[in-house]
Amino acid sequence: MSNAAQPPEGGKLGLIAGGGDLPLRLIAAARADKRDIYVLAIDGQADLPAESLAAVPHDWVGIGKVGKMLELLRANGVRDLIFAGRIKRPSFIGLMPDARGAKFMAKVAGKALGDDGLLRAVIAELEGEGFHVVGPDQLLGDLLMPDGVLGRLQPDDAAWTDIRHGLKIAHGIGALDVGQAVVVQQGLVLGVEAIEGTDALLARCAELKREGPGGVLVKAKKPSQERRVDLPTVGRRTVAAAAKAGLRGIAVEAGQGLLLDRDGVIAEADHLGLFIVGVTVGAAS
Repeated sequence: MSNAAQPPEGGKLGLIAGGGDLPLRLIAAARADKRDIYVLAIDGQADLPAESLAAVPHDWVGIGKVGKMLELLRANGVRDLIFAGRIKRPSFIGLMPDARGAKFMAKVAGKALGDDGLLRAVIAELEGEGFHVVGPDQLLGDLLMPDGVLGRLQPDDAAWTDIRHGLKIAHGIGALDVGQAVVVQQGLVLGVEAIEGTDALLARCAELKREGPGGVLVKAKKPSQERRVDLPTVGRRTVAAAAKAGLRGIAVEAGQGLLLDRDGVIAEADHLGLFIVGVTVGAAS
């Protein structure tokens, strides 16, 4: 059995799925706990395999087709909604929304919204339509990043200095709704995450690394972030990309980020020689 918890207000569960492994884990958890689930996969974003979708009712829909999304969610009796997976933010110019999508775009047009601001607007719109948005950790209770070192490798004093500095920078850019991640090496900020995402940040920092002990990827929730969507996430792919970039470890704000496939992440980190640590902010300062 999974560690699933029932969404607080009941009702059929709808999953709006983007890319990555999280949607698959949520589908598996819902099926294991015999939860009634409907999957709305975002065209061009979700990468769910056909065999996983075959086991659940589902549809594919374009990201700008808000009216179609609402129609499908209602037709499938959805009450509770979970957002999961990467969604690459499209250009409004090339979006080609339907009428309902155009109405939403007109509402947010001209506002300087970062990812969190836009997601808050999306949630407000959906809840205004009568849906109830919940976080993925309410279905998978073991997703939140725990406090402490997870693998066999430990950060040394120099790495802890980089982690503390990285947390300050991550919270700074997060307060501006820019990104959730930063790479620090020997006290130098090699890069901060913006619209490109963590994978591209790591690839860029691989070209900027210095001689000597490798850097640290630090991920933290934005200070005022909407917790139900887009929490900082680490999975096996993150570990592999960090190793390829020449880093020596990953630190995530404990209780404020998601850890996908905990055992797999720890095994991958141990194999590649990286530390993985969950950090309570007060204790790290």
